[in-house]
Amino acid sequence: MEDQTLEQKIKKAAVPSGLIYGIVSLVMAIAAFYYIVGVANSLVGLTVVPFILSVIVPIAAAVFLTLDLRKRIGGFWNFRQAVTGIFIVFFIGFWVSYLGRDFLFAKLIEPDMVTKTENAFVAPMTKMLEKSGADQDKIDQQLDKFKQNFETQKVMTVGSVVKNVTIAIILTFVFSLIFAAIFKREPPLFDTPVEEATT
Repeated sequence: MEDQTLEQKIKKAAVPSGLIYGIVSLVMAIAAFYYIVGVANSLVGLTVVPFILSVIVPIAAAVFLTLDLRKRIGGFWNFRQAVTGIFIVFFIGFWVSYLGRDFLFAKLIEPDMVTKTENAFVAPMTKMLEKSGADQDKIDQQLDKFKQNFETQKVMTVGSVVKNVTIAIILTFVFSLIFAAIFKREPPLFDTPVEEATT
């Protein structure tokens, strides 16, 4: 009965954590986009800072929210309970970030999001290839391959959406297992009060 109550508590407590995680991930993704199209002017700047914003910061947020969730449910959970709570956080966070970024932000606010991102990379990439001594044909080939990757992102089909979501959910579960293995904390089996010896 206590396990059932704890699991219910975990599920309930994980929901707001998931919403917070999704909002943080969404804000960082948007910040990374505007940094790419408005500030960065080199390949290093186009990769390092967005990586920090869209990967490192969300991971740090996930660690903080996981520890906070564990604390709010009493400080102890076994591996299975940890997987359940962490998966709910990541699952809700994924949907908040995905829907907010790909369906609200990319459709209503920045409908040319992919094109702007592509254009931001072209000039620094061309400059890098020129500095490396590549001839114009080689540069054109590399840019064509680069642009083809972006073209696939411009057209969203039902199949591509289902594929991307399925992969994301699988990865979400895998990361939940990893986090659960790291942050599980088994409750003590029994208390062993220290008795003072009397003489």
